[in-house]
Amino acid sequence: MLKHNRSPAELRTVFGDNLRSLSRDYPSISELTRRLGINRTQFNRYLSGESFPRPDVLDRICSFFGVDARILLDKVQDLDQKQGNVVHSPYLKEFFDTGITRVTEEVFPTGFYRFTRRSFISEDSFVVGVVWVHRVDGITYVKGYEPRAGMKFQGLSTTGPTREYRGYMTCHEDGVAFVLSRRNTLTYSFNYLARVSAAENSLWTGYVARTIRESESGERVLRMVYEYLGNDVKKAIAAARGKGFTDEPDIIPFHKRLLQLGTPFR
Repeated sequence: MLKHNRSPAELRTVFGDNLRSLSRDYPSISELTRRLGINRTQFNRYLSGESFPRPDVLDRICSFFGVDARILLDKVQDLDQKQGNVVHSPYLKEFFDTGITRVTEEVFPTGFYRFTRRSFISEDSFVVGVVWVHRVDGITYVKGYEPRAGMKFQGLSTTGPTREYRGYMTCHEDGVAFVLSRRNTLTYSFNYLARVSAAENSLWTGYVARTIRESESGERVLRMVYEYLGNDVKKAIAAARGKGFTDEPDIIPFHKRLLQLGTPFR
């Protein structure tokens, strides 16, 4: 049986409702419209059901949110999201989506971060690195590079593509967690961070766990500190010059304090 013929106003309302639902994953309409490349006033007209987008703008909106043109006719909850996307698959949606979309700018800002932790391959050394945190389609991603010295020590290639790792972030009750992997899933690590309350959103502390078998030598879980550097590329480059392996005396004093050196991890 065919649905009754809906008026243009009814269809605009469906589209507006869908767009509002999809927009909830983003911290602000201003940021969303900037990413979409759509005038904010015009976008508000779509939200209120006053107008439809042009075909090229509709295509841009659908591509961005991972939906199709049925967004004009049916409730977005009834539409299939991007096929093959494990994170947003119907099977895992109720278990992961909420945590992923809760990692807003207020929770964990976009920008560069410097981290410090003890080395997994040399207990007398420490690793200092810089990662880039950014957002694509409502998902928070992490990108960085393993130190050349560490790769060389293990007899591995030191090229950029080999050293690069990436991951995505999810939000928990009192912090964030992210899984990182090198290209072709050669290595994995689980990372957890919680904000240091007295640090004005600039410091996080937690731990990193590497996915290897239990052995008599070498630790699998180590404390870690993240420091927010902001979006200043020059500042990030300056921090990156000091990344790699270092000794305890050269660690940033406050990082050293947060790492609780000498105290067993529990």
